Amino acid sequence: MADKNLNVLGRDAAYQLANITKTAPQYGALTPKYLARVLEFKGLEAGIYRVNKVAEGDTPLDVLCSQDPKKIDIPQGYVEYQTKPREYELNSISTIINVNTRISDVYSSPYDQVKEQLNLAIESLKERQESQLVNSDDYGLLKNVADSQRVQPRYGRPMPDDLDELISKVWKDPSFFLAHPRAIAAFERECTRRGVPPVTVNIAGGNFIAWRGIPIIPTDKLFVDGLKNPKGKGGKTNILLVRTGEAKRGVIGLFQAGLPGEQSRGLSVRFRGIDDNGVASYLLSLYCSAAILADDALAVLEDVEVGEYYDYS
Repeated sequence: MADKNLNVLGRDAAYQLANITKTAPQYGALTPKYLARVLEFKGLEAGIYRVNKVAEGDTPLDVLCSQDPKKIDIPQGYVEYQTKPREYELNSISTIINVNTRISDVYSSPYDQVKEQLNLAIESLKERQESQLVNSDDYGLLKNVADSQRVQPRYGRPMPDDLDELISKVWKDPSFFLAHPRAIAAFERECTRRGVPPVTVNIAGGNFIAWRGIPIIPTDKLFVDGLKNPKGKGGKTNILLVRTGEAKRGVIGLFQAGLPGEQSRGLSVRFRGIDDNGVASYLLSLYCSAAILADDALAVLEDVEVGEYYDYS
């Protein structure tokens, strides 16, 4: 019997005439970067931010509070300032993107090659920014927690009591917890074990679990055993509790305002020209830092174990 498909257009030939629907380049290492969304930022004029603090005790001034007309002497004094306040200078994160103009001229449909290269580079810079906000030796939140604001877990794993202890350290209107997704999962297991599942809240375009009404924001920039994506089930990490906002004397992000070629907050893209080989060059720069306005704006639960599991059967 003859093959009935001999007189039918074949798949391979038809494939040559078909339009292929494509995606823009997908960068698997990108994250939602929630920290940059929930942290309040302040633009700077000249790249330096000075945190002037009052050198105060528990009672900085004696005051008169009496209805007795005989007490007419109003206490005198003044509030002292720190003479050497801390100054924060913006950190520069930069990269250069090179694109052959022949490639961008010929192969820019349906996606503009220059635009896609710049988009991927910008996302990479923002990933680095979030990592620096957490881990920078100079201004990173994790490295700048006051000793009095450091807490150890009672039993290694993150328990509701431990997060309550953090809240006792940042009790003046705390804004959010910050934790690795593995730490959040470990905390949820502890809540499930005790029958107190956390509620869910929606902020900054995402759904997050919350403890005592405070959202727990995920980030892989709080490493587990020094890794973003640990392979084993166990490991130790840290959980931060943050109060953000200048008006609240909290933690704020810093950026340079009014940059030439500004694309977004603190980020500029500048065209550097085309060389003799037809290669176009672009300089991308992102300027950032963070400041802690008061010690009690930030606390950390250290050495949290994330590998404890339970049999609920």
